[in-house]
Amino acid sequence: MRDAVSTTAPTAQPGTPADGLAPVYAQYPFEVASAEGVWLVSARGERVLDLYGGHAVAALGYGHRGWTEALIAQARACQFQTNAIPMPIRARAARRLLEFSGLDFASVFLVSTGAEANENALRLALRMTSRPHVAAVEGAFHGRTAAASAVTWGAEAWYGFPRKPFDVSFMPRGNLAAIDEHVTERTAAVIVEPVQGLAGAVDLGAQYLWALRRRCDQVGALLIFDEVQCGFGRIGAPFAATLYGVAPDMISTAKALGNGFPVAALLTSAKVSATLKVGLLGTTYGGGPMACAALLAALEAIESEGLLGNVRRVSDYIRRTCVVGPVTATQGEGFLLGLRTSAPAKHVQAELLRRGILTGTATDPNIVRLLPPFILQEQHVDLLRDALTGIGA
Repeated sequence: MRDAVSTTAPTAQPGTPADGLAPVYAQYPFEVASAEGVWLVSARGERVLDLYGGHAVAALGYGHRGWTEALIAQARACQFQTNAIPMPIRARAARRLLEFSGLDFASVFLVSTGAEANENALRLALRMTSRPHVAAVEGAFHGRTAAASAVTWGAEAWYGFPRKPFDVSFMPRGNLAAIDEHVTERTAAVIVEPVQGLAGAVDLGAQYLWALRRRCDQVGALLIFDEVQCGFGRIGAPFAATLYGVAPDMISTAKALGNGFPVAALLTSAKVSATLKVGLLGTTYGGGPMACAALLAALEAIESEGLLGNVRRVSDYIRRTCVVGPVTATQGEGFLLGLRTSAPAKHVQAELLRRGILTGTATDPNIVRLLPPFILQEQHVDLLRDALTGIGA
């Protein structure tokens, strides 16, 4: 494969003040002019295979016809209306999401971002239990808003608030013996990513999740699954809760949910839903008709095009063929995969980009993270395998 991007590494420099944008993001060394399927096209006409998916967002890839037409049709009909006015598309999106989950949830609160979904989940748990403590897991990332930051591992470096809104403790990842120490009668909720994303596609596994469920039941705490990144089909099942058969009290989900249109959701059990009343929760943009159209179109494509099966099949192919060059092992589930590398992951990421393949990294310095669109095929994986082989060990 020819070099697709002439710069050899993502720059650590933020955008310049001349951009007019707040200089808070490190910038990759190419600009996206257009995209189709699993391919990005740079401003110089270079094609880049997208195995990052806009950070786990572009579930259907780019230019998906059904999704695009659904948004156009809804924009022509009515682009927005307040939640105070009933709209059939809003109720239809909630019902379809509940059906898709395959779990015994009672209601959906539609919001705009994963952090917003987590913020509301934590608020509900604290309100229901009147307890002061929340348990999270080492390595977790739950968002950058106040409560979500409080349960994010290492957030003190950028948190910025003078104090946390509640007591927090972090459980050692996967340590069953430590659960009882951290989840007590003071605990309002346990919040956990079943497959941790930013940590490097770390699958916590059914045994650990079941142990959390049992302990929450013992002490009367609520169990929250943060499936913002791993949910909505990314691991080859509707949700990790579906895959592992562990029923949390709430699931937060976003990212792939709208295939790029901002939409997120908080799914709640009957126990939690029974506490809801008019005025308790609110959002301006959540549940807007465009967002609901995007959600419904993404669901339709996932089901009608057999994308869950495709994720499982191609994920297995990645595991079988891509332990080459600097890759020594794989981890994670479905299309939330980590490639463990013998060289620093940032070096491998830069070399892949130079060969025309976009990937991510993680807080683990030896993990290259893959978050591709659900439409990825084996022929695309072959390009990754060949590029890794070319990099060498």
